[in-house]
Amino acid sequence: MANEEINVNTPVIGADLARGRPAQTDGGRSSDTGSGDARRIAELEREVWELRRTNEFLKEHFGSGADVDLRPPPPPRVVSDRGPRPLAEFRALGPIEAVVGDRLVDPGAPKQRALLALLVSKVGQPVAVDMIVEELWTGKPPPSAITSLQAYVANLRRVLEPARAPRTPATVLRTYGRGYLLDSRVVEVDVHRFSERATAGWQALDWGEPQQAVREFEAGLALWRGQAYAEVADTTYVRPDVARLEELRLSVVEGRCAALLAVGAHEMAVAELEAFTRAHPLREYGCELLSLALYRAGRQADALGVLRTNQKRLAEELGIDPRPALQHLENEILNHAPALDWRPHPRVVAKSA
Repeated sequence: MANEEINVNTPVIGADLARGRPAQTDGGRSSDTGSGDARRIAELEREVWELRRTNEFLKEHFGSGADVDLRPPPPPRVVSDRGPRPLAEFRALGPIEAVVGDRLVDPGAPKQRALLALLVSKVGQPVAVDMIVEELWTGKPPPSAITSLQAYVANLRRVLEPARAPRTPATVLRTYGRGYLLDSRVVEVDVHRFSERATAGWQALDWGEPQQAVREFEAGLALWRGQAYAEVADTTYVRPDVARLEELRLSVVEGRCAALLAVGAHEMAVAELEAFTRAHPLREYGCELLSLALYRAGRQADALGVLRTNQKRLAEELGIDPRPALQHLENEILNHAPALDWRPHPRVVAKSA
């Protein structure tokens, strides 16, 4: 046990990334919990701006009847080179799972699993012992908390690096001052793969490749098995990341439906969006997409009903009016505006010709 105790002289390592989208009426919240979080929030805000720009383009491009794309062809989609095979893979979009050498391993007892989920949520960043103790024991740690934590760390190291020789430094779960970190250089996390798929989907949609967008969005959504970081989702330390990931997941669902509309799959989009808006009635973009999908499926009255129900709900529950885009869509549906009719994107037509 002595060789697993905290080493105050271990050097600094790590860094990582998360991703998000514009917050809507019932979206996520942000939190400033330190310089690492501030950097991540800044990255998220930049990416939120990019996604907002994409949304505005889609509304203008697919709703305006434009049939000429004057932009240059898209650059080749970059596939990141992940380098050598990671020593461990973690699945955190649901209950925590760990894969070592192509084999699913058991992270152990509940508190040990919670510790792993906590570290995965900050992969590449050190997590202080005091913070870990506070979160694992919800502010009421027993006198034996530090000893128990060191035992959990030792057990996880054996699980994650079964071939590590005794008394050799850990590679995956490392000690950092008065804390621990998972080294982002040797591990892979499904949260990052989801963010990459979301980015690729929005880029494909932006460049008029809706079929590719559908594939990217579906591949990202397939990674979800439940609430992100499920074991520690309610902790103060992880809650902001959980909210951001949930907001991004919802935006990817909407993006997939926008891509379905772009390829002419109106009925499929209707089925998806009806369930989505029942679960998230205050998301105006989802209501907008559902109304357009219903109109294109030949259900004008239902399309208007969605918009008017949304208007009433916003007024009664929040005391606000719908966004101008929804009011404009209602007028266009009433007037059977040709701009609402579906037409394949020029680049899609060119590919199939």
